[in-house]
Amino acid sequence: MNTFAPPPRPTDSRPPRLLSLEDVEAARRALRGRVLRTPLLSAPVPGRPLWLKAENLQLTGSFKIRGAHHRLANTDRTELARGVVAHSSGNHAQAVAHAAGRLGIPAMIVMPDTAPRLKIEATRALGAEVVTAPADAYRRIAEEVAADRGTTVVSPFDDLLVMAGQGTVGLEIAEDLLACQPGSAGEPTLLVPVGSGGLIAGVAVAAKSAIPGCRIVGVEPELAADAAESLRRGRRTGWTAARTGRTMADGLRTPVLGELTWEHIRRYVDAVLTVTEDEIRTAVAFLAGRARLVAEPSGAVATAAFLHHSDRLPGTGPCVAVVSGGNVHPTDLGALLTEPVPPAPGPASDFPC
Repeated sequence: MNTFAPPPRPTDSRPPRLLSLEDVEAARRALRGRVLRTPLLSAPVPGRPLWLKAENLQLTGSFKIRGAHHRLANTDRTELARGVVAHSSGNHAQAVAHAAGRLGIPAMIVMPDTAPRLKIEATRALGAEVVTAPADAYRRIAEEVAADRGTTVVSPFDDLLVMAGQGTVGLEIAEDLLACQPGSAGEPTLLVPVGSGGLIAGVAVAAKSAIPGCRIVGVEPELAADAAESLRRGRRTGWTAARTGRTMADGLRTPVLGELTWEHIRRYVDAVLTVTEDEIRTAVAFLAGRARLVAEPSGAVATAAFLHHSDRLPGTGPCVAVVSGGNVHPTDLGALLTEPVPPAPGPASDFPC
């Protein structure tokens, strides 16, 4: 059953330090020349306009490079000399390996043994030491290794520097939308994948600061819907690794939102929508067949929400779906492309971009 849950608004009087627009703008300055400014592409759908933020075209194939580079660029050089440790199911692993390689520092990545072989091999190819561990223990093991080695843990989400880096996605979306959409098009709705929450937290702060009135909708698989449940309950709620491991969207199998990302989500995110495995499959096929974009299942969930639940999305203005990653093995992609491609093709949004 799909879940569309508006978050309860917080009542605490002493909130933790939250991300600001200035933090995200500083991250963009720091990342200039280190990451790509990915395009905002008009999707060929009838009716409500859909734009695709193609982070699958980013360095290392996902948005994660933004946060990893920004975190390492703001870490003391003496500390970096001891190396870094990260835990990741794949995309953050590649991002940290890439960033560490640029800086000439050693990186060790602890990955779940359920991670796609493609992502494990790609991380090793970037020069990182890779260790695999059970899906319910790899994060803890990374923390233990870092403590033993005296090295820095580069979090994939619960870190303001990482979140600010991911938030540059939101700044780019806001700028491109303001340049492209007619003034009468209405306030936009941004659809953002939710794993542990770093991307949506950063995007929400940046986009809502730049376009007051825009709506932020998180999207996650219904088989890994801990964020939707957290919003329903009004508190951060975890799922087991075995439970989230059922979804094909391996990048969104995280069992619980970060403490810091949760604080941002409950303040800035308007709703969370869940999508089925079949809906994810057809979104991957749509992106490849209609938009000419290769997306991994995790990267296709936001598009799936638009294709299958556009009538349930808030507002009437254009939608933006973040295609967050494209790291998928060709064999797996081929299997997904046997699915029907929804919806019936229509003309692309006729915007002046």
